[in-house]
Amino acid sequence: IRRWLDTLLHVADTPERTAAAFATGVFFGFSPFLGFHTVLAIIVAFLFNLNRVAVLLGVYSNLPWIIAPYYAIVTMFGAKIIGHAPPAGFKAQLAGLFELSVFHGEFWHRLITILKPLLWPYTVGSLLGAVVMAAIAYPLALAFVTSRRKIHDILHHHHRCSFPAAFGG
Repeated sequence: IRRWLDTLLHVADTPERTAAAFATGVFFGFSPFLGFHTVLAIIVAFLFNLNRVAVLLGVYSNLPWIIAPYYAIVTMFGAKIIGHAPPAGFKAQLAGLFELSVFHGEFWHRLITILKPLLWPYTVGSLLGAVVMAAIAYPLALAFVTSRRKIHDILHHHHRCSFPAAFGG
């Protein structure tokens, strides 16, 4: 993670633009556009001339082990917002789904049938969640980039100042 974050320092953009690029990536990484998030984020990066590395770092901040809990939570949040209850017997249907093999068409047919009523709660919840995550990501990325650049400048300035002294100059 540190190596990824340090990559943010090697760009010519201002810290604000770098943080905005990262936050844009975070938005797409946590958005309802799962599966298309990388392509959409890169298109937006090109349209707004944002740093592509910072955008991709933001997109992939939604790590595999948090994807399922995140989308489950924001979908339930979306359901509460729009006043939509999960379908009757949802948990039992979902549990029964995993008795089937993912390599059979019946698994995918049942999955779509079970999840279809949750499309709007998923969309609303993950869209709002993505906005919140991007709003949190921007000031954190800005603080990180600004502080790391200051440290880099101090170390670089110290190195330039002490170099001539080491040779008697």
